[in-house]
Amino acid sequence: MTPFSHPEFDGHEEVAFCNDAESGLKAIIAIHNTNRGPALGGCRMWPYDSDDDALTDALRLSRGMTYKSALAGLDLGGGKSVIIGNPKTMKSDALFRAMGRFVDSLGGRYCVAEDVGISVADVQMMAKETEFFAGTPERGAGDPSPSTAYGVYMGIRAAVAHRLNRASVSGLTVAVQGLGSVGWNLCRYLADDGAKLIVTDIDQAAITRAVETFGATAVATDAIYAVEADVFAPCALGAIINDATLKVLRVPVIAGSSNNQLAEPRHGVELHKRGVLYAPDYVINAGGVINISHEGPDYNQEKAFAHVAKIHDTLREIFKRSQVSGVPTFEAADRIAEERFQKQPLTSSAA
Repeated sequence: MTPFSHPEFDGHEEVAFCNDAESGLKAIIAIHNTNRGPALGGCRMWPYDSDDDALTDALRLSRGMTYKSALAGLDLGGGKSVIIGNPKTMKSDALFRAMGRFVDSLGGRYCVAEDVGISVADVQMMAKETEFFAGTPERGAGDPSPSTAYGVYMGIRAAVAHRLNRASVSGLTVAVQGLGSVGWNLCRYLADDGAKLIVTDIDQAAITRAVETFGATAVATDAIYAVEADVFAPCALGAIINDATLKVLRVPVIAGSSNNQLAEPRHGVELHKRGVLYAPDYVINAGGVINISHEGPDYNQEKAFAHVAKIHDTLREIFKRSQVSGVPTFEAADRIAEERFQKQPLTSSAA
C-alpha cells in the first residue's frame, strides 16, 4: 500500500522512508502540514507487527501534531517519526545517529523530540547529526513528560467542571491506564489534589509502586475499561476506544494523554450519543509541545507551565461549542484547528 492510497493519508506534504543497513535503522518520517511553521513531533520506537502498522501510526500521529499545535496557538506544523524496532533490545548509538542524519536531510522541515520508546538521551544522540531537535536539557525545556502530564491534569479539571460540575478532582475516582512517564506524573498531580486512583500497566513493578506511593487500587490490564470511575484517563497507546471497549466502559468522562484514542471517528460519535464527555487527545496532551515551544536561552518554566495550563480554557471552549452545535467534541476541536492552519482540499503530495 502506498501513502497516497493509505486510509490515514490526509494530504500529508511528505512521507520519508529511512533505511540504514549498517545500523539496522528502519524508520518513517511523516510531515503532515507546515502552514503555521516547521513540523515538530516526537520520534516513537516500537516493534510494529508490520510496516503498514508503522505507516499508519506515523500518518495518524503527524496529523494529530498539526491539530495539536494549531489549537495550542503555536507557530508550528505537524510531523512525527517512527522507528521500527524493540526499544529494549535494538537501541544503539549508530542507529540514533543514522536517524539524526535522516532528520537533518529534511533541512528543518521536521524537528525531532522524544516519544514512546525514545528517551532524552536518544534524542541527544540524534542531535550529534542534526540541529533540528527539541526536548533536551540543552534547549531548556528538557523531558516533555512532566508538562504533558500537567496539561492532562488541567484538562481533566476542565472536563469534570463541565460534565460533573466539580471544581476539582478531590474525592473523584480516576482510572489511569499506563504508568509511564506521563501516566506517573499525572497520578502524582491527581493524588495531590485528592483523587482516588485505579491503575493498570503492563509493568507490574510500576503498578506496585503506584499502589505504595499513591494508595492506588490495581486492576488487570483488560479490567481497566469496566471499572466504575468518574474519569478514564488513557495514558498508554492509541485506539483504545473501540467496539469492544465501548461495550464495557462505565465512565462519564474520558480524558487522558494517549494519542489517537478513537479507533475510528464513529467511536467518538458513539461517545457523544451516550453522553460521555471526551477530551480530544491532541488538545489535552499538548503540554509537551507547548513547553518545548518555550525552549531557548531565556526558557522560564513558570511561564511555560502557565501556558500549558491554558489547555483548561481551550477545552472549556471546545466543550461549549460542542454543546451549542450538537456535534461531538472531537469534531468541534477539528473545526477550530482547521480554521487556524487553513486546511486545504486534498491535492497531490510528494512521498
